[in-house]
This record gives sequence, structure tokens and C-alpha cells, in this order.
Amino acid sequence: MEQTWLSHSVDDLPQIAEELINAISPLKKIAFYGQMGAGKTTFIKTICSTLGVTEPTSSPTFSIVNEYTGKSKIFHFDLFRINNPAELQEIGFIEYLENNDYVFIEWPEIIEPIFEDYQFVQIHITTIAAQERKIQVSWNNIN
Repeated sequence: MEQTWLSHSVDDLPQIAEELINAISPLKKIAFYGQMGAGKTTFIKTICSTLGVTEPTSSPTFSIVNEYTGKSKIFHFDLFRINNPAELQEIGFIEYLENNDYVFIEWPEIIEPIFEDYQFVQIHITTIAAQERKIQVSWNNIN
């Protein structure tokens, strides 16, 4: 399935996040694509807030993964600095995917071969103008 939203400013993101979570439920593994500065982290922060996270959220660029707690646990990965999938084995990456918690991944290209095994939702964020973004979401139905 696919769905597309147009965000004219960050003020639009809470409504989009709510609609997204409802649309993809019960899927919880989400890969975020977009150029540097497209708004991946900003959208993830908004989704975390929608899921009840009240603590500050930030990009885990240097730590690789951040953990948040809201209505359920959320693991936010930034794979920008990962050069080899073997590096992820050292932190038990697959175990994060095998639980029923949310897993958000920025820069997921290095792990694309495993998407089918874990039913990933793919979100592509495209910059249209300074504040305007197109958010395209695709996922496979699970029956």
C-alpha cells in the first residue's frame, strides 16, 4: 500500500504522524529515506511524541541507537556512519527487529536486504521548498 502527504510546515507533522501510525498499524519497523536536512529526524521526533514520548529526542548519529519509552518502547537508529552490516551485529541489531517495539531507522540503505524478513514500512521525505516536504509511505499489507 502507499500513502502520500504534503507538509507545508512542521506544524503539519503531528497530524501526519497520527494518520501514519493509524495507517500502518500494527507494523512497527520503519525505514526513513531522504537527503541530509530533509527532515527525517524532525519527523521521527514528531512520531515519538505522537506515541507518548515526553523525554527529549535527538538523532543518534554518534551513539547509533537511542531508546525512548512512550506507549511502547521505541528504538531510533541512525546508520549514517555504518559502513558494513557486520558492525550492526556487534550491537545486536537483529534482536531489536525481532521484538514488538517500534524501530525507526535513518539511512537504512545498508540493511535493505532484510526488509522482507521484518515487514518494513518505507518513508521517503522529499524537500519541495524551504519548509515544504512530500512524505511518501509504502508498506506491504499483512493479513
